Amino acid sequence: MSDVSGVTLNSAFFAGQSGLQRASDGMTQAASNIAQQTAGRQQELGGTSQSGSLANSSQKAPANITSDLISLNVNSLNAQASAKVLDVANDTLGTIIDTLA
Repeated sequence: MSDVSGVTLNSAFFAGQSGLQRASDGMTQAASNIAQQTAGRQQELGGTSQSGSLANSSQKAPANITSDLISLNVNSLNAQASAKVLDVANDTLGTIIDTLA
């Protein structure tokens, strides 16, 4: 019976850890996309691009920035959920240790 609990706890710790890593990677990617788009728009607004590409860019950029902001928020919530999984697994392990001690 203790083997099954150990496997379950290891799975919970692994799920929490890998979830945090994926969320971190997603937040890094979304933040990088936002920074690149913002820098690109600043260059375009500075007059370094033609007016036609500025019009196309200004129509595309809000949608891309919006989706990246949503991705940033979703990954933040995923990180919080993964941290909760780790917290519960840690509490469970503490309870098992207290019970066996």
